[in-house]
Amino acid sequence: MYVKYGQEETLWRDALIVRRAVFIDEQGVSEEEEIDAFEQTSIHFVLYDDDKPIAAGRFRTIDDVGKIERICVLPSYRGRGLGKRIMEAIEQYAKQHVTKVKLNAQTRAEPFYKQLGYETVSGVFLDAGIPHVTMVKAINMRS
Repeated sequence: MYVKYGQEETLWRDALIVRRAVFIDEQGVSEEEEIDAFEQTSIHFVLYDDDKPIAAGRFRTIDDVGKIERICVLPSYRGRGLGKRIMEAIEQYAKQHVTKVKLNAQTRAEPFYKQLGYETVSGVFLDAGIPHVTMVKAINMRS
């Protein structure tokens, strides 16, 4: 298994395979909400099993803060630490660009992100009809 990242359309399309399976098919998020105006400017991360995309996420910078979004793992691959692996890849990239990252976590995933050192900084709000909280983490920027 390996992680690739970048802004190439082929990578984005592989990320969408996973995102579509998890967010649209499994969780019922509309395609219009899932695929947004930030796709072309985000850095997409995809975890592959051989050549099969099995986990994904994306990163973008907003006002000197890294925003981690769209973290997902195919259902048949869950429970193997792959969510942590994709997060570690994104954080390694983020450390070269920002000193703080934030994300909007589904409330059911909040314990997962807390294990990774994220702190909840908001109350519960709905995003695509799903309860979320905003979480942040300071990271050490490489010099």
